[in-house]
Amino acid sequence: MIQAIGYLATFITGLSFMMKDIKTLRLVNALGCLIWIAYGALLHSEPIIITNVGIFGIHFSKLLKEQYIKHKEL
Repeated sequence: MIQAIGYLATFITGLSFMMKDIKTLRLVNALGCLIWIAYGALLHSEPIIITNVGIFGIHFSKLLKEQYIKHKEL
């Protein structure tokens, strides 16, 4: 079961790099990060958790910034 979560995270992360739109890439990759975080938690693997929390944070901040700029222009 745990291994299946790892494969799902791998698939989602890989799929994200096939996206042409940067916003879609960030959203799909952020989903992959959340799955990686769950996988890391199940394995008690701090490196997996820390790396993906960091990447998720980058995606989240960039998406928020993009929304803020778009909202500000209106």
